[in-house]
Amino acid sequence: MKLLNDLDLEGVFLRTNRKVESGYKEAIIHKNQNFYYEKSAIMNETNQLQRRLKLRHVVAIGIAYMSPFAVFDTFGIASKVSSGHVPAAYIVVFIAILFTAMSYGKLVKKYPTAGSVYTYTKNILNPYLGIIVGWLTFIAYLALPMVNALLAKIYLSSVLPEVPGWIWIVGLIVVISILNIFGVELAASLNMIVVSFQFIVVVLFIYLNVRSILKGHEHFINLNELFPSGMEFFSIFPGAALLALSFIGFDAITTLSEETIEPKKTIPKAIIIVCSIGGIFFFTVTYFMQSLFPDVSVFHNIEGASPQIAYTIGGNLFLSIFTAGALFSVFASGLAAQVSASRMLYAMGRDNVLPNRFFGYLHPKFNSPVPNILFIGLLALSALFLDLTLATSLIDVGAFTAFSFVNICVITNYFRSKKPRSFGFTFGNLIGPLIGLCFIIYLWSNLNFESILFGFIWGLLGVLYLIISTGFFKKEPPKIDFEELEL
Repeated sequence: MKLLNDLDLEGVFLRTNRKVESGYKEAIIHKNQNFYYEKSAIMNETNQLQRRLKLRHVVAIGIAYMSPFAVFDTFGIASKVSSGHVPAAYIVVFIAILFTAMSYGKLVKKYPTAGSVYTYTKNILNPYLGIIVGWLTFIAYLALPMVNALLAKIYLSSVLPEVPGWIWIVGLIVVISILNIFGVELAASLNMIVVSFQFIVVVLFIYLNVRSILKGHEHFINLNELFPSGMEFFSIFPGAALLALSFIGFDAITTLSEETIEPKKTIPKAIIIVCSIGGIFFFTVTYFMQSLFPDVSVFHNIEGASPQIAYTIGGNLFLSIFTAGALFSVFASGLAAQVSASRMLYAMGRDNVLPNRFFGYLHPKFNSPVPNILFIGLLALSALFLDLTLATSLIDVGAFTAFSFVNICVITNYFRSKKPRSFGFTFGNLIGPLIGLCFIIYLWSNLNFESILFGFIWGLLGVLYLIISTGFFKKEPPKIDFEELEL
């Protein structure tokens, strides 16, 4: 076997992805129109993310990240905001968010790697901008474990008020961190079990709703009542803006591309499946809830309307089962969120945007980015000092940033593409992403001032880090042509 310095570099480029005897892989890095061999790209398979996830695993993680039980937490407020038309609001937000989901599907086919929107923006728009977008997006991945820890505290403290609340926060973060260290396949399998339990609880919830409607001689919402008429139709949109975050989760699975078998085929399919399951799930649950309680003003606390509904239709026994489902939802969402966040940090560490030795490290046995998992766990402990409102606003900023730039990247690709401008191509790569982007801009306009201010401060810190790490933009961030790497 010949050593690298005995090979013709031009021949190496033409034989990209050639496997050598030791199992190592070669990658050709394109920079400034020159091809050179990067030593850090030569790695043993045990030192890079391994493809183990199948479609069912990815879908389970996406649904868990989406946290289906959020539909219960938001029903009361959403019903008030939408004037009792929550199912219609979910239809609107599902259609709108589907365009962004399709944009993710297009980009993951081009860049099936762990970096998600950070990778897309870096390679399509600008390397520096990609880092800032990745920085802003990361705040959502970081905030979700905080939110889940806070929700666990709220749920469990209501059942066991004598136990200090901080124990539930620390306990959840420690458990999900340990489980994630043992590898993504274990996390995915656990999520499949937990998600299945949640769906069983929901089926029981719907059955009890239907029984109560029939027993109380109420009527199911018909097609004419589903959408408000006249000018009242526009009351749906504030509700849709509130409910848009229910669909966060389909985007997170793009960070699993490097650990998924046939990612160019599996991830886009999983994105549409997760989005569709979410849309059907949210509409179905709220349809029966709204049919039973068309006016949520009957509840003393509309923010806690769902537990009151659970008690009304099934008594204390079902309320206990319902609470268990909510806790399982929090656990699964926290597990999935940490998986996604650790993979995004790994991608940035591997690219030397963050210190490679720490953030780009993979455990040789578990094939998981252990330092990143521990780092995210430590940051999530800030939930001990934050409230639910602030933590939720962080998710808004990160998610809307990611959604915006994914659509912008697809639109940019449309104008760069040399393919014939057929109607189907134009709709899928220009009109659809524009519709998705307009809806996200509308969501931005509904954010409160505190959220925007915090997002601005967080983004400014990212800019300062970028200035320091690149010597006032004199050093260009590494840019890898992923299409040349083995997929």
